[in-house]
Amino acid sequence: MYLFIFTYILYKEGDKLNILVAAPNTNFDIDKIKTNFKENGNFDNDNIYYEDESLSKDILDSIDILVGYNKELLDKILNSDNAQLKWIQALSAGVDYYPLSQLKAKNIYLTTVSGIHAEPISETVIGMILGNYRAINESARKRSWYQPNAMPKMINGKHAVVFGTGHIGGRIAELLDAFGAETIGINHSGHPADGFAQTVSMDNVMNDDRVLNADLIINALPLSDSTYHYYNEKFFNALNNQPMFISIGRGPSTVTKDLINALYNQQVGSAALDVTDPEPLPSDNPLWQMDNVLITAHISGLHAEYMDESLAILDENMQAFNNDGKPNKNLVNLVEGY
Repeated sequence: MYLFIFTYILYKEGDKLNILVAAPNTNFDIDKIKTNFKENGNFDNDNIYYEDESLSKDILDSIDILVGYNKELLDKILNSDNAQLKWIQALSAGVDYYPLSQLKAKNIYLTTVSGIHAEPISETVIGMILGNYRAINESARKRSWYQPNAMPKMINGKHAVVFGTGHIGGRIAELLDAFGAETIGINHSGHPADGFAQTVSMDNVMNDDRVLNADLIINALPLSDSTYHYYNEKFFNALNNQPMFISIGRGPSTVTKDLINALYNQQVGSAALDVTDPEPLPSDNPLWQMDNVLITAHISGLHAEYMDESLAILDENMQAFNNDGKPNKNLVNLVEGY
């Protein structure tokens, strides 16, 4: 885990803000992050500290803004009586790994980079469906020219249900619509959402035949108390059409053993999982052995321009923070968790 601190020069005259940037995982190149910040003319990038050994308590207490995530360092900051942290800019859309109740108690703002994942994730979902429907995965696995199983299927004419109608869910719906699928969106209240002609509230899911008879079920929900273990034995038992289950939201929304049983019992016809619970998925988990399951390593949202787009959101929020004392793009409701 590489870390560095740099000083942000205010757009107007005044005090400087101390900002700690943590690369959240190995998918983020720290040198690329440094280059991005250096090329942005609003930053003085001279005061850089690598590794947490260089970060004294006084430095951590002086941090105004945290960009990214490092549990150990964030815990130290939050547990200090002298810390002055005011805002965290996550480098992800989901924020279930942040201590939301602590942030709320300390009046710390939390913002995300929600919106930059919609294109890569929606393309991944379409790829997963096509790989399954056109028997591409099966052909590669069996190394066989001839496929004795049923004829390949088309997305056209299929009934799809997308759980989660935000940026990601809406874009998935748009692409499915382009392929000729009929798509319904699921959200907490059933409110209208971009990309969806029809929406259903989560409370009414189990009573809606369009959902229970779907060909495709796609999980794009954030993780919260209300979505934890949402896809469970009761949910899978209610399905009538052996749908393909695709999960690109958060792994703990699904009870893994219940999904395994649903696949064994053919209540679910197949699955494509970019997120699992636990994560990484242990090598001895039965899901790895199933021919009708595709697993990817939580990479559906990554793409070459990820940091560029993240830093554009950070820059916009920096301007708002400087002008109004509060970031305004993708501000998280710390009670709802998204």
